[in-house]
Amino acid sequence: MREVTLKVEFRAPQGTELEKLEKKSLVTFIYVGKPTQEFRKTLGDETRIQLNDAFAETAEIQDYIIGERASMKEEDQPQMTVSLKVDRDTKMGIVTDIKEALRRAYALKINYSAAKRQ
Repeated sequence: MREVTLKVEFRAPQGTELEKLEKKSLVTFIYVGKPTQEFRKTLGDETRIQLNDAFAETAEIQDYIIGERASMKEEDQPQMTVSLKVDRDTKMGIVTDIKEALRRAYALKINYSAAKRQ
């Protein structure tokens, strides 16, 4: 399984009603947060979206999801889940834009990653 190098800072929000994902191979991750220190000089402090190991814009999400779905087995495609790993300080506007792009790609199973509230 391929690991992604995080290029954005991600501090998970806290939640109480958490569930573990069953089949991780069916999960596609989208990371949202401020760029890490090494990328701030070129990208600034604005919130960015990371798909796999690259920064992306919301317009690129639809093609990304279609490509990820195509790389799965045909019987697994309906169970594909998109997990949003969004930094707790991110504005909801960018999350809404991402959700609209996912809707256009027919990726309707969305999960939000969170840490257990202490």
